[in-house]
Amino acid sequence: MTEKTSRWDVFEFSANGPADGNPYLDVTFGATFSLDNRQVPVPGFYDGDGVYKVRFCPDTEGDWRFVTTSGAKALAGLEGRLTVGPARSGVHGPVRVRNQFHFAHADGKPYLPFGTTCYAWTHQTVELQEQTLKTLADAPFNKIRMGVFPKDYIYNTNEPLYDVYEKRADGSHDMDKPNFECFRHFETQIGRLMEMGIEADIILFHPYDRWGYCTMTEEQDFRYLRYIVARIAAYRNVWWSLANEYDFLLDTKPMERWDRFFHVIEEGDPLRHPKSIHNGDVDKNYDHRKPWVDHVCIQNWDVKKTLDWRAAYGKPVINDEPEYEGNIPKEWGNIDGPELIHRYWLTLCRGGYIGHGETFLDANDELWWAKGGVLHGEAPARIAFLRKIFEEDAVNGLTPMLERGTTYKRVSAVQDGEVRYIYFGEHQPVEWGLGLPEKDGDWEIDLIDVWNMTITPIEKGPLPKVHPQRITGGSHITNQFAAAFGLRLPGKPNLAVRIRPRKTH
Repeated sequence: MTEKTSRWDVFEFSANGPADGNPYLDVTFGATFSLDNRQVPVPGFYDGDGVYKVRFCPDTEGDWRFVTTSGAKALAGLEGRLTVGPARSGVHGPVRVRNQFHFAHADGKPYLPFGTTCYAWTHQTVELQEQTLKTLADAPFNKIRMGVFPKDYIYNTNEPLYDVYEKRADGSHDMDKPNFECFRHFETQIGRLMEMGIEADIILFHPYDRWGYCTMTEEQDFRYLRYIVARIAAYRNVWWSLANEYDFLLDTKPMERWDRFFHVIEEGDPLRHPKSIHNGDVDKNYDHRKPWVDHVCIQNWDVKKTLDWRAAYGKPVINDEPEYEGNIPKEWGNIDGPELIHRYWLTLCRGGYIGHGETFLDANDELWWAKGGVLHGEAPARIAFLRKIFEEDAVNGLTPMLERGTTYKRVSAVQDGEVRYIYFGEHQPVEWGLGLPEKDGDWEIDLIDVWNMTITPIEKGPLPKVHPQRITGGSHITNQFAAAFGLRLPGKPNLAVRIRPRKTH
C-alpha cells in the first residue's frame, strides 16, 4: 500500500516490536527513505506499549520508498512507499539561514523572526495551555521559545502537568524511563503551533530544576537528545536552542559536552533545523563562530551592540532576551512598553532581530514569560505594527547602511534592496539629510511614529541654511547638510523614516 502526504508535512510509520525490558535503552529503530538515488536515514523512537515510530518530513515531491532498520528482528526490513504531493497552501517549509545574516523558508519566502518567550507553557494546566494558544492566534508572534523540561523559578513553582521521566517508588525520577504521555503532549502542542505558522524554538536544557533533569549523566544527556530529535525533528517549525543560560550549567555540563550536543542534534535531524545556544551572563556568550552554530542567540539589554555581534560572529543575530515588559521587582522584568519598542527598532535598524517577553504580576503567578495565558502589555500591538512594516518590503534582509564609509553612530539605519529605514530613537532632529536617495526617481518617504503607530507621508525639500554639521569618518569629514534638500522632521523622539520607490498600481 502506498501512503500519501504533502511536501513538508509529517509522515509517520508505526510498527509493533519488543515491549519487554527497557526498549528505550535496548532497542534501536529507524528507516532509510529513498527517492531515485537519494537516501535519507531517519532515526526512529520507542513510544511505549511495544510501539515504535519513525517520522519523516519530505522536502521533495515524488514517489519515495522506505525500509526500516533495527537490532530487533521484528522491526528490521519493513518496507513501504510514500507519494509526496505539492505543499499545502500557506506551507513554505522549514526556516533556514539565508544571505548570511537573515532567514527564509525552504521555498525562498523571507522569514523575519518576531518571537516571544513562554518557557514552561506546555507544563501548565490544559485550560491555561488552551488560553495560551488562543492568545497566540491573535498575537504578532511567529516564533516561541519553550522548554522541554518544566521550570523551577520565581513565579513558576507549581508541579508540571506531566513528569518528563517516570517516577520511582521513592519519588525520584528515573532518567532511563521516559514518560511517553509527556512527550506525546509536547509534540502535539508543537504540531498545533505548526498549523498556526509559529516556529517552536525548543530549549533542550536549562538550570532551573528541582527534578534532576539538568544533572543527568553524559550518557543520559546524549540519549535524551537523540530521543527528542527523533520524535520532533520532522515538524517543519522546529528550531533547536541547546539551552537557556547554558553558562549556569557548566559545573555539570562542561564546554566540550555542549559542543558535542550540537553534533548529536545534527546527526539525527535530516532537515537541519536552525541551531543555537543562549547565554545567562552577558559577558559569557558561546563562541557562535563555531561551524555547527547557525545563528547567534543573545541575552543582552544593550541592543546597540547588535552591529558588534554581527561583525564578531558573521551570522544572524537574535537578541531573544533584551529584558521584559512588566512590573515584577527584578530589574530584567520591569521595563515599560515604550522602552521595549525602542529596543526593537534599534535592533532591526542595526541588522539584527529581537524577541519579546512579558512579566506582569498576577495573583496566580501566571506570567506570560513563564506560563503563557494572556498578554497585558502595550508592546504587542506595536510589535504587530512594526512587523507589518518590515515584512511588507522584505526581500534580501536588512543590511546596516553606510554613509561614505561611516556607520551611523547615533541613529540606526538599514536597507533591503531599494527600501531604507532610518530610526532616530532618542534623538530628535528637525532636519535630516543622510541616507536619502541620491539618484533621481519617484520615491515615497514616510514618517513613522513607532509608539502611536502612525505613518505620515512627507516630502524631501529645501533645508534652511545652517552651520555645517561635521561627521568624522576615518580620515575624512562629511557635511550632513551639504545637499540642498532634505527632510523636515517634528523634532521629537521615537520616530523613523521609511524611503522606498513609489508603488504604481
